[in-house]
Amino acid sequence: MDYNPKSLKAEEFIHDGEIRDTLRWAEEHKNDLPLIRSLLDRAEDCKGLTHREAAVLLKCEDEELRQRMYALAARIKDRFYGNRIVLFAPLYLSNYCINGCRYCPYHGQNKHIPRKRLTQEEIVREVTALQDMGHKRLALETGEDPKNCPIEYVLESIRTIYGIHHKNGAIRRVNVNIAATTVENYRKLKEAGIGTYILFQETYNKAQYEYLHPTGPKSDYAYHTEAMDRAMEGGIDDVGCGVLFGLNLYDYDFVGLLMHAEHLEAVHGVGPHTISVPRLRRADDIDPDQFDNGISDDLFEKIVAILRIAVPYTGLIISTRESQACRQRVLKLGVSQISGGSRTSVGGYAEEDQEEEDSSQFEISDRRTLDQVVSWLLDEGCIPSFCTACYREGRTGDRFMTLCKSGQIVNCCHPNALMTLKEYLEDYAAPETREKGLRLIEKETEKITNPKVRETVIHHLHDMEGGLRDFRF
Repeated sequence: MDYNPKSLKAEEFIHDGEIRDTLRWAEEHKNDLPLIRSLLDRAEDCKGLTHREAAVLLKCEDEELRQRMYALAARIKDRFYGNRIVLFAPLYLSNYCINGCRYCPYHGQNKHIPRKRLTQEEIVREVTALQDMGHKRLALETGEDPKNCPIEYVLESIRTIYGIHHKNGAIRRVNVNIAATTVENYRKLKEAGIGTYILFQETYNKAQYEYLHPTGPKSDYAYHTEAMDRAMEGGIDDVGCGVLFGLNLYDYDFVGLLMHAEHLEAVHGVGPHTISVPRLRRADDIDPDQFDNGISDDLFEKIVAILRIAVPYTGLIISTRESQACRQRVLKLGVSQISGGSRTSVGGYAEEDQEEEDSSQFEISDRRTLDQVVSWLLDEGCIPSFCTACYREGRTGDRFMTLCKSGQIVNCCHPNALMTLKEYLEDYAAPETREKGLRLIEKETEKITNPKVRETVIHHLHDMEGGLRDFRF
């Protein structure tokens, strides 16, 4: 079979031969400095690079060009997303799972991990705790178990979450990271009002994928890889991709990830709304040292930068899997979303004293509270954003991408980021965080170029001091 980015068959749009040819070509041209300079020159137009062009950047070891890549990534990130960093938290509903994934402690053969599924009453307690932190955006996580965690349970949980209003808190957008499913079920998720549907490929290498997933529904490589097409057929505008670096050779999965983005763009006219870059971490009976494909912080930093150059429009996500030091390094190189104050165990927010390893999916490296993360971002000159306005105003899918690629999205996102930050400062921030945040808001408000928008923002910021909430453009 031939490589065809417009095909709906997994092995044609993620084509093993094309990936291997790409890596050979990149290896042959990694010292072709004029070629690489020309690619970076062209990437200045913020229209991205192909998977083959990005691969040669990844292979290039010239220090001067590496620094140029980082500077370019920072400029592109600033053009599309400015200094805004969106904050979210994962919410684990259930760790029941019937898959046999070799890298995840939820695998069905793990007989000693406590299995838990939150009741709706427990979800209320979890979400209330998250609202008391200041979170407005969640990513729902579950294992795959049609009996213990059917789609009806997920839909009921989403309805429960949207119905919880505690003090000034509200979860305004629920993104969903659940197993590959049917078009019909994706339609149900869309009707339930989800934001982005997220599914990590783990690895695009079919042979390695099948080894890592020996049993269970997830063992079907094609069904899993084609999930984003079914999600979009089901009406979900925004999808999020990712691989788990450390399971397979990093360069193979890097190319596969970009090919998947190109496929979505070619078929649906919209690439991935987000790309996540998790690395394998220790968890329960999973020892990452058993896998020999781990990547260093230096290489991880380079991958983030080149992803930003290659797919400039997409949101790049880094979670609390990574340490504070690592997140600091990649913050300016393309990352636009981070988690904060996360717990990766079922029931971990309402029961803070429980042992994290009881039911956690992986070890957290950055254990700071949400307020500490917000304070850190302010120190870095970033705007911590709790904005969900694009989802709620219908700026999703091709509508979002059109605004993003044209650079017009800043006219909405910058004011909304400032107003949601002000909400956080009024309702949840520690005194020192509040003081720093107010100074930043004052400085950033002056950067709003449209006088009418600036005047409206100033008016809304004042209204918040009187208790009003949820203003947005």
